[in-house]
Amino acid sequence: MADWYKLARNVLRAELVRQGVSYRELAELLTQLGVVETERSVASKMSRGSFSFAFYLQVMKALGRPTAHIDLTDIAN
Repeated sequence: MADWYKLARNVLRAELVRQGVSYRELAELLTQLGVVETERSVASKMSRGSFSFAFYLQVMKALGRPTAHIDLTDIAN
């Protein structure tokens, strides 16, 4: 059975690593968009993996990613 929270966390963490962005930097980028987050709140969401899809979209926008593709082909049911 897939651990959906772990998968969500890994997808978002991978994007942060690709962009070279820390949780602190992400919090600052989100604040520039009008989304008030702290380094601690970002870290908490990421550790749980239970963030909203809205948060995911906000992160993608903050990172300057106009599109996102997630391949679920190899995810076990």
